[in-house]
Amino acid sequence: MDGSNTATTIFTCPKPFIGRTAVHQRNALQSWLRLEPRPEIILLGDEVGAAQTAAEFGLVHLPTVACNEHGTPLLSDIFHQAEHVARGTTLAWVNTDIILFQDFATAIARARAAKSRFLMIGQRWDLDVAAPLDFARADWERQLRTRVTSDAVLHWIFGVDYYAYTPGLFTPMPPFAVGRTAYDRWMIWRARARRVPVIDSTPVVTCVHQNHERTYSALGKQAVQGENSLRRGTEAELNHTLAREESGQLYDLRYATHLLTRRVLLPFTAYNALRRFVYRVVIRRARAGLRGSAQPSRPTSLAGTS
Repeated sequence: MDGSNTATTIFTCPKPFIGRTAVHQRNALQSWLRLEPRPEIILLGDEVGAAQTAAEFGLVHLPTVACNEHGTPLLSDIFHQAEHVARGTTLAWVNTDIILFQDFATAIARARAAKSRFLMIGQRWDLDVAAPLDFARADWERQLRTRVTSDAVLHWIFGVDYYAYTPGLFTPMPPFAVGRTAYDRWMIWRARARRVPVIDSTPVVTCVHQNHERTYSALGKQAVQGENSLRRGTEAELNHTLAREESGQLYDLRYATHLLTRRVLLPFTAYNALRRFVYRVVIRRARAGLRGSAQPSRPTSLAGTS
């Protein structure tokens, strides 16, 4: 890695550039290209349209990625290759359907200035996007932000789609199947386990997730053992197993150590400890109580009845 370049390297493993997926991914990539300073962008994998899109936009393309027995790229090899060729001093793994604004680059610069090592993550805004965005318009960002304000939904704390971090944080990494759950929460655990600050940038970063199906058929692929959902089935179960083997539990944004606000970077540990307590004790007990009340009551003793 060339340490003289202080820009960010964004790397991603796109799905096939077909149908609505192509629209979403092209929207995302073009938004990344408009960040200042302009990041280095690496596409990994040989899915349909990846090479052509990389050539069109002037991106780095690494076509050969190790895969599991089902043909799904392995995150460990993606990260290894990206870190080997990246020129940025900060790396960012971003899902290829995520639209970023300038506030993302600004937040990374602030995190880099405050901490020598860090992991920056945040919640996403879910939005229906059906058509290509007109990036030729000078006000494309303002228009999209207006839509986010009126139509988007802030995803819960378990949905994280960007991970900006200092190199070496996730080495070594288990052989997670990309896009099959759990590995994102393992990444938060790894940072905490290595005492690296985990920065929640939700208040200052508007990350737009373009809604889509999460199925094998939507990717033009065969379901694994008859399970069409990417959230369930063999690959998802293996990812969960790999994550829990090391961490013992799955982490989320409640395990962030700092909160990036518009003015300062705040220590966040005490507040998040309270959030975890509320979730584990109060909410789980409430849910258990609701499940109990929903069950039919057992018959009382029949003694003394006629």
